[in-house]
Amino acid sequence: MLMSKSTRKLALTAHVMFSVGWIGAILAFLALAISGMTSQDLQTVRADYLAMQVLAWWVIVPLSFASLLSGIVQSLGTTWGLVRHYWVLFKLVLNLTASVVLLLYTQIDLKPFIEIASRPAWTDADLAMLRSPTNVGHCLAALFLLIAATVLAVYKPAGMTRYGQRKRREKHREPLLDSV
Repeated sequence: MLMSKSTRKLALTAHVMFSVGWIGAILAFLALAISGMTSQDLQTVRADYLAMQVLAWWVIVPLSFASLLSGIVQSLGTTWGLVRHYWVLFKLVLNLTASVVLLLYTQIDLKPFIEIASRPAWTDADLAMLRSPTNVGHCLAALFLLIAATVLAVYKPAGMTRYGQRKRREKHREPLLDSV
């Protein structure tokens, strides 16, 4: 069932807001990761990592799933469909991949950094761990995926899936009913 024009615009607005917010939150996380990796002030490093935890769980994760859900709603409620066009399908795969990797990252990879930052004192090994470029690399990879999804949404490359081609053929074969 297709959405009305006003509902479609509302759904598109929500999807764009969640997606842009996700990119902005990743950029903020990147700034904290770079600061945590390079700052000479240990209190700044501690604050950066503790802020990264809050930003990840309270902003980035919710925005990623809001973007995913609103994108699915948007595609199912429009003629684009979820699996009719390759660009929509690729965007779905990119968003789903980014969201799953994000969850794994926040639960597994980020956790040791937060545990170290929470300690009252650090060893040289702890400080070396906090200076690791791991978090910066994760941010850059996430930005790459989100920019790729944005490019697909803007340019909408041609190409329909076999399912989409079949649905289009079926639609054009339907006989027109004369109205009474």
